[in-house]
Amino acid sequence: MKKIINAEAKVKPRYICAIDSSTNSLAFSIFDENKLISYGKINFAGNNVFSKVADASRKTGALLEKFNIDAIVIEHSVYMNSPKTMADLAMLQGSLLGSAGRSGIRTAGAINPITWQTFIGNGKLKPEDRKKIIEDHPDKSKSFHKKLERELRKTRTLNFVNTYYDIDVKDDDVADAIGVGHYAINNWSKIEKG
Repeated sequence: MKKIINAEAKVKPRYICAIDSSTNSLAFSIFDENKLISYGKINFAGNNVFSKVADASRKTGALLEKFNIDAIVIEHSVYMNSPKTMADLAMLQGSLLGSAGRSGIRTAGAINPITWQTFIGNGKLKPEDRKKIIEDHPDKSKSFHKKLERELRKTRTLNFVNTYYDIDVKDDDVADAIGVGHYAINNWSKIEKG
């Protein structure tokens, strides 16, 4: 049986799993103290959100038990334009937390996306970056410009994790999970504990 960790503890746990989840998949990174030991992505199977939640619970539980995880950190959900997607994501994240509890994990935390992104040097775009995007594509819509901004920031995160950890990640969700974990191992006392 896994030892119980105090959810209010400021001491960083040894094995931390950082998670970036969506309604269809879970990207993860696993750290043993300050060392990245595993990362990847798990896709959820199912024809509707309920079957995906059940699949997510099974697969997440197996992952957490395989690595004997002490604590998990999940990227906070941010408001989306679709209430249905937000509700589905909330159910999925609840399933992940339930799996963590069944696996004996008593410490869970969350981090705001802009907080970890800023920590790795990929905060909000500077005005000159936005201006250049518009100048390079003057005939395009605001939504097109926003899409390019997102792509630029995803590329910056990929570049950071691949350079810092000397790996070759191509999936931006996995890169985000590593970014969340990087923040967590360096700022454990600042993680919002649940």
